Amino acid sequence: MATIDQVALQAAMEDVRRAGMPGLFAEVRDGADVWRGAVGVADLATGRPVAADLRHRVGSITKTVTAAAVLQLVEQQQVGLDTAIGHYLPELVPGQRGRAITVRMLLGHTSGLAEYLPYAFPSLGAFPRLAETTPDSLDDHRFTRFDPVELIALGVAAPPAGRPGGRPGVYSNTNYLLLAQLLERVTGAEAEEHITRQVIEPAGLTDTELPTTPQVAGPHSRAYESWFQMIDPPRDYSVYDMSWVGPAASMISTVADLNRLYTLLLAGEIVSHASLEQMQRTGPVISFEGTTIEYGLGLHRQHLPGYGTFWGHDGTTWGSGAISMIRSDGRRQFSVAVNLLRPNRLDASGRPQKHPLDAALPALYRVAMGDVDSGVGPSHSAVGGAHCD
Repeated sequence: MATIDQVALQAAMEDVRRAGMPGLFAEVRDGADVWRGAVGVADLATGRPVAADLRHRVGSITKTVTAAAVLQLVEQQQVGLDTAIGHYLPELVPGQRGRAITVRMLLGHTSGLAEYLPYAFPSLGAFPRLAETTPDSLDDHRFTRFDPVELIALGVAAPPAGRPGGRPGVYSNTNYLLLAQLLERVTGAEAEEHITRQVIEPAGLTDTELPTTPQVAGPHSRAYESWFQMIDPPRDYSVYDMSWVGPAASMISTVADLNRLYTLLLAGEIVSHASLEQMQRTGPVISFEGTTIEYGLGLHRQHLPGYGTFWGHDGTTWGSGAISMIRSDGRRQFSVAVNLLRPNRLDASGRPQKHPLDAALPALYRVAMGDVDSGVGPSHSAVGGAHCD
């Protein structure tokens, strides 16, 4: 039976720090056993150390709670999982596309709707052409209050990423901003308010919130963005208006709360077991980095030979990254948070070069999963590629 190897975990975290991460913190659970650790600094200027209980922006892990809120409405027969989004929001996705794209497709990134981010942050451009980008938009929009309807319009107007229901799907934040608008249309409440009242608070996630201000309340780390070493030294973006992603990727949480979230979700205590089964029906989706991930409805699936199947999500924002995974039997799980993003230098063709963190972080994840020897770990790193959600 797997146990928590605290010595190996501490060593693996130190390896991540030596590979270039200013600070990271984690919680690993195996049954009733819990280990929490923190290595490095939360503030490069002052040397303030990180701590395992810091609050942190967790990016697209937000999609799990947004998906759960939508599935709750499906259970209450207020939303149809296979009903066209045009039935609810005809003005946002008009015409044939609105009739072809279903709520399920939005949840699972198979709508074919394009990502709006390259248009909202124009100096970043289209992510595959990284060599042509600059980080100017990051500073220009630090305090911009984006209108989600305008962001959705950018994604809907962009060339389609695929056909509705097609495989592989293509990961797009446009899908989840539409789901937030669906929540508001059906419930009459702001999406953040509804998700907080129906998912976050009942789950007892006392250190988790969908922020309404640019600040992270409470003890937290700074968030250092490198943007492929175009920002040198990396700049702190811990103060940032998160309306650019809203309920797609704005959540603030702790590693302990993330582990609690996925424990309760897999136990059928946030959505019903029938809804959880829907969430766990996966198919191939192309991530921002161009890799293929197994994605359900707000959940990633990772199968590790010898250790079964893990469920969860990862996410990044400017300078903040996190990953949270739980084994299908609910026993083994981990959450890790990091405070530096996209440190990779680009080669002449504009492709991110390997960075020592690309090996050190997956090695930490393997130890956290209790799998020290197989050499298999999550392929969707919290620091790699151009993932910005």
